[in-house]
Amino acid sequence: MPEGTLEVVLHSAKGLENTDFLWNNMDPYVILICRTQEQKSTVASGKGSDPEWNETFVFTISDGVSELTLKIMDSDSGTEDDFVGEATIPLNPVFEKGNLPPTSYNVVKEQQYSGEIRLALTFTPMSDRDYAIEKQSYGGWKESAYRE
Repeated sequence: MPEGTLEVVLHSAKGLENTDFLWNNMDPYVILICRTQEQKSTVASGKGSDPEWNETFVFTISDGVSELTLKIMDSDSGTEDDFVGEATIPLNPVFEKGNLPPTSYNVVKEQQYSGEIRLALTFTPMSDRDYAIEKQSYGGWKESAYRE
């Protein structure tokens, strides 16, 4: 599996299921999960079913990472946030090509289509040189403050 950095540009979503029945527009945000790393977009206040974010997120990719999960939530003040749906993006295509232009992915909730989310992906592999530098940066006995 490749190692490097994954840049995710979260553009927008459309046709999301409105979870705010009593209010006019929901306030969606996205939780981006790449293995153990988790990042959160800003809340698109009052943007309803067709929000735009245009935000960039960077993840460190290591062995075993094969997908990016996006959980779309509706921010609710005073109550627990509502789950709108999720999209799972396989990363092998971006590992092979290096970048993918803005692409729409299906959002699913309870195995039902629940809208689309649009994002672009760029993967920058860690070169052998970068890997060696990273390993050195952790230090060792030569950099240790403890010496006899």
